[in-house]
Amino acid sequence: MRNKRQIAVIVGAALLAAAGALSGPVAGGILALSGMVLHPGVGTAFAQEAGGAQLPLAPRRASGQTVTPVYEGWYENPDGSYSLSFGYYNRNSEEVVEISVGPDNSIEPEGPDRGQPTRFEPGRHWGVFAVQVPADFAGGRVVWTLKVRGETFSIPGHRRDEWKIDALAGEAGAGNTPPVLRVAAGGPEGAGPAGITAGPLAATVGTPLTLTVWARDDGRPSTGVASGGRTDVPVTLTWFKHRGPGEVTFSEETAQVPVEGGEASTQATFSAPGDYVVRVRANDASGVSGAGHAQCCWSNAFIQVRVSPPSGGDTAGAG
Repeated sequence: MRNKRQIAVIVGAALLAAAGALSGPVAGGILALSGMVLHPGVGTAFAQEAGGAQLPLAPRRASGQTVTPVYEGWYENPDGSYSLSFGYYNRNSEEVVEISVGPDNSIEPEGPDRGQPTRFEPGRHWGVFAVQVPADFAGGRVVWTLKVRGETFSIPGHRRDEWKIDALAGEAGAGNTPPVLRVAAGGPEGAGPAGITAGPLAATVGTPLTLTVWARDDGRPSTGVASGGRTDVPVTLTWFKHRGPGEVTFSEETAQVPVEGGEASTQATFSAPGDYVVRVRANDASGVSGAGHAQCCWSNAFIQVRVSPPSGGDTAGAG
């Protein structure tokens, strides 16, 4: 069975690579999409079969499947620190999985909360958040662990040279850099998976809260096939619930702003009191799944929201 599984992984990885579904460093993408676990704390990382995990060539099921954390790679920040970029793969085609921060959704050391999502949308999601580490982190590891449906999946983030990505520097040879985001008029800007964080804003259950962001891009063409070499493609904004105890609905889930810069708004309505984080992703012509090894070019902004009950009582705990 092990040999058959290995063959399935290799063939599946080739098909996924051709479809642009793998993450930047191919090894990480193969492990993430095949339901295998990287075990930290050993001299050489090795893979172990995760019992019951879906094979890469098997049809996706609507529900009942697991979620795997994915390490995308690292990049250097302007201040000399580093960001370790993480995403995930929800094997379900329809089911959204919620996993609260705690024993079942933890990042260590210094965790369990390092800004990871608690809501996992179906499919593969690249560069959803990043963990910042100091300049002297060189040999360290940051491990994200998810436990779901009796399975445990762990992936280590590290700073090995072969895992360096171009999240801020842009696509090699193209000069295409990620869009820039602001969450306040005239406020600071952020780019890349770590992006920028703002808030907390105040909201009330059932009452729409207007969220506004500003975005701009360099307008340069992407090397990706999907972009067709086009220039000055508008920035696409997509809103997500990143974490929180209830549902979040958006009046506008997506929007576009001109490449030279503009603003876009949506109204977010919260179903339950508590602490939330809303994520907005800005991507250019390269899209996200077509970004390739560079892990460029998109940026995140995270907006913290504290939601009170309609009566104005105490809020619930964070999700």
